Amino acid sequence: MAGALLTTYRTVIRLCGGPLLPALSFLGRLPTAMCQLGTLLLVARTSGSLATAGLVGGALAAGQTVAGPVVGRLADRLGQRPVVLAAALLNACAVAALVVAALGRAPTVPLAALGAAAGASVPQVGPLARTRTVALARRAAAGERTVSAALSLEGTLDEVSFVLGPALVGVAATVAHPAAALLLASVLLAGCASGFALHPTAKAVAPRRAPARTGAAHAGGAGEPYRRRGTVHGLRASAALQGAMFGACQAGITALTEELGAPGQSGLVYAAMGVMSAVAGIAMASVPVSVGLPLRRRVATGAALVLALPLLVVHSLWGLYVVVVVLGSAYAPHLITLFALTERAVPPSRLGESMAFMTSGIIGGQALALTAAGPLAEDSGPAAAFALAVGAAAAACLLALTSRPDTEPPSPAADTGTDTGTDTDAGADTDADADTAVDADTVAVADAVADADTAAGAPGAGEAVPDGTAGKAPAAGSAGRALPDGAGARRVPPDS
Repeated sequence: MAGALLTTYRTVIRLCGGPLLPALSFLGRLPTAMCQLGTLLLVARTSGSLATAGLVGGALAAGQTVAGPVVGRLADRLGQRPVVLAAALLNACAVAALVVAALGRAPTVPLAALGAAAGASVPQVGPLARTRTVALARRAAAGERTVSAALSLEGTLDEVSFVLGPALVGVAATVAHPAAALLLASVLLAGCASGFALHPTAKAVAPRRAPARTGAAHAGGAGEPYRRRGTVHGLRASAALQGAMFGACQAGITALTEELGAPGQSGLVYAAMGVMSAVAGIAMASVPVSVGLPLRRRVATGAALVLALPLLVVHSLWGLYVVVVVLGSAYAPHLITLFALTERAVPPSRLGESMAFMTSGIIGGQALALTAAGPLAEDSGPAAAFALAVGAAAAACLLALTSRPDTEPPSPAADTGTDTGTDTDAGADTDADADTAVDADTVAVADAVADADTAAGAPGAGEAVPDGTAGKAPAAGSAGRALPDGAGARRVPPDS
C-alpha cells in the first residue's frame, strides 16, 4: 500500500515537471498564511489597540474573500502567468506599504484600506496551483487515482502552509518584530509567486476560447447546464461551513488555553490539528477509486461531527490536544473531496475561478465564525465557541447527506464553441501553441502515469475512455498517451 502510494505521488511530481513547481507553489502560498496573524500582531503592537488590529485584520480577510474569485476568473480568461505576476507585485507592495504605515502609526482608516488592498491583491497561488496540477494530469490522460493524489498533494501543501506560516510569524515576533515576518512574506511573494507564474507548466492552463452562449449553454453559464449551479453553490456552502469550523475551533482553543493558564499553547494545539490534517490528506490518495466522491464527502462530514462533540466537554490541556488532533483527521479529507467535486462540476475554462471561490468561502467562513465565536467564548466560556463549531459540522453533514452532486465531468462540448472575441492571450501562448508545448512534456510521462495507475491497483472500470467512445476498444499503442483539448481526455470513476 505504501509503495503504491509513493509511486502515485512520484507520478504527480513528474507530471509537474519535477519538484520545482510544488516547491514554488508552497512558498508562494506561505505568505497568505503569514499575513493574517502578522498583521494582527503588528498593528496591535504599534497602535496599542486590539480593536484596531482586529479591524485591519478583518479588512485583509474581506479583501481576499471578495477579490479571490475575481483573480481566479482573470487567470482563466487571460492566463495564469500575467495575472499572477501582476498580483504578486501588487501584493508585495501592499504588504510592504502596510508595514511602513503601521510602523509610522498611521490612523485606523488608512491601515484598514491598506489591509483590504493587501487581501484583494493576493495572487491565489493555492487555487491556481490546484487548477494547473489537475490540468497537467488530465492532459496526460491520468487515472482518477493520480488526479486524486494531485488534489491530495495540493491540500497537504495548504495545510502545511497554514501551520508553518503562523509559526514563522510567532518566531519572528519573538526574536525580532512582527514587521520582520510581514517583510519576509513580501519577499516570498515577489520571488516565489513570480516563479510559479513563470514556470513552463503555466502553458497547461492557457486561456480557452469562450463558447457561444446559446440555448442550454446560456442557461447554465460558461457552457454548463443550469443543473450544475446547484451543485457548485452547495459545494461552496460546504467550504464556508468548513471555514466556520476552523474559526470557531480557533476561538475556543484560544479561550480554553487562557482559562487553563497556558495561553502560549493555543498556537501549538492548532498546529497539531493542522499536522494531523496534512497526514490524513496525504493518505487520501490511497482510497480506492471505487469509493465515490459523494460517499467520501458524507463519511468525512459525519466523522467531523462525531469527532467534534468531545470539544463540548473537554476541560484539560492534554485532553484538548487529543480531541483536536483526532478531529484534524476529518478536515483535509473533506476539503480535498470538495475540491475534487468542484473539478467535476465546472468546465476547465472556469476552474481557476471556482477553485478561488472555494478558498474564499473557507476564508470568509473562518473570519465570520471567529468574529462571532470570540465574544461567545468571552461571555459564556470556551464551550460556547466549540458549540458553534459543532453546529457548523452538523450543517455540513446535513448538506452532504441531502445533496446529490453531479459527478460527471463537463463534456468537451460544454467548454468549446464559437470564439466570441472577448478573451485575450495577454502575452500567453495561443491554445494551439500551448497544447503543443505541454503535450511534448505530458507524452513523455503518460506511459509512466498509466503504469503508476496500474501498479496502484486502479480498476479497469475507471480507466480513461475518450468522451463519445464508451464501449469501444482503444487504438493499439494509444494507452496513456496525452490527448489534445476536446478529445475528452477525462476519466470517470464509478462514483456512488
